[in-house]
Amino acid sequence: MVDFSLTEEEQAIRATTREFVRRELMPLENDVLRREREGLPGVEPDVVQALRAKAKSFGFWGLSTPEQYGGMNLSAVDQALITSELGRTFVPFSFGGEADNILYECNEEQRKEYLLPTISGERRSCFAITEPGAGSDTRAIRTTARRDGDDWIIRGEKTFITGGNEADFAIVIAVTDPEKGSKGGFTAFLVDRERGWTSDRIVTMGQAVPATLNFDDVRVPGDHVLGEIGQGYELAMRWIMKGRFIIPARGIGACERLLELAIEHATSRETFGRPIADNQAIQWMIADSEVEMEAARWLVLYAAWAVDQGRHPQHDSAIAKLYGTNTVNRIADRVLQIHGGMGYTKELPIERWFREVRLWRIFEGTDEMQRLIISRGLLRGYRKPGAHFH
Repeated sequence: MVDFSLTEEEQAIRATTREFVRRELMPLENDVLRREREGLPGVEPDVVQALRAKAKSFGFWGLSTPEQYGGMNLSAVDQALITSELGRTFVPFSFGGEADNILYECNEEQRKEYLLPTISGERRSCFAITEPGAGSDTRAIRTTARRDGDDWIIRGEKTFITGGNEADFAIVIAVTDPEKGSKGGFTAFLVDRERGWTSDRIVTMGQAVPATLNFDDVRVPGDHVLGEIGQGYELAMRWIMKGRFIIPARGIGACERLLELAIEHATSRETFGRPIADNQAIQWMIADSEVEMEAARWLVLYAAWAVDQGRHPQHDSAIAKLYGTNTVNRIADRVLQIHGGMGYTKELPIERWFREVRLWRIFEGTDEMQRLIISRGLLRGYRKPGAHFH
């Protein structure tokens, strides 16, 4: 017997998160839109800190952080449910108490200097692998780290780095052995901004402001290698793979909220003496959106469940990300169309969502990379069609 129902604990976590979003985040939406129209950050840092303190007071702190570090250590399914609820608003917010998953490779001294301060919020990190000539092809990175006595000298450029403008240290993937390449020739380094790297803002069509990081012979002590020398590519893939089902999980929440807006508008907006909801064209857009949203929901939850079962998540997460992020883009487009000219204005949040979700089909693995992963797994026999039902 297959049981698709959520457990009581999962339902409680989802309900608590939804109430937090409704009570604490949604009231900020108009102010976020206003601030962004004025070129300001959507939410002031002190407001974010206050919200995180409220969330922490009833237990939401460090969703994926191990309990030994004060976190909740939630399952992947729980994290997907919470992220979906956060996706119901465009207010930029995340619960605190988190650190990059690969930071747990820190040795004892590095834990004190990097991991623990990051979890507590005292320090901010960014992950730097993407380069101008190495986006989807992560094996093509050219940033180098060469030995100089006991130190390493890093030279190169990273781009489209999330959080790179605010971070005080970066996890940098650099080439340490060109002959080995990604098979033992990449190494991860913990590099403080004060050691000399600089960042430049990249203006995008959405609210995200990634950075270009410049490393001009930045000297790094030998004891600032994260993990082992030559382990960089493995750590990079572990970092990238962790979030792939989380991105479409956020999209599910956005789909729900957008569809609610479409239904409300369609039933109240009248043309030619009747609600536009009476028009078959509108009905079909709403029906298609509901079908695709529910299909995406179960793909996301299945991918999260596979992670919890200890299965290799690459194939299922690729399916969830490909379908889920395309679904939220289609639904945002339909909802904007249903709202007509008003949907295109900055008075409503729809156009903002429209711009934001377009990024989700690109970062942490483009549509094309997800298709490559899925097809390669099937063509090389790593995965059989419908394998999870066999």
